[in-house]
Amino acid sequence: MKQRNAKFTIGEVVRHKVFPFRGVVFDVDPEFANTEEWWNAIPAEIRPHKDQPFYHLLAENDETAYVAYVSEQNLEHDGSGIPLKNPQIAQIFEEAPSGQLKPKAILAH
Repeated sequence: MKQRNAKFTIGEVVRHKVFPFRGVVFDVDPEFANTEEWWNAIPAEIRPHKDQPFYHLLAENDETAYVAYVSEQNLEHDGSGIPLKNPQIAQIFEEAPSGQLKPKAILAH
């Protein structure tokens, strides 16, 4: 199997390339690690390949905040500088003086 490095890092703010949401990465799977039911719920014509990193995001759109699981091919860096509003962010991250989100020391491993 080809080894792949994740393009995005824990604490990085990203946005979806197709759907109108953005979020912060809080975990990374080196390849697909969700259920077949979840996988099959994605329409075949837009279903991503399993052999790429998948990211767990504290995500949000204009209506709500939630957790999302997204393939690397569907994400891009969000350089907007607009603060995220997901209330779970404060439970996992703290803001560094640079403005970057860093995992709280008690959660880092």
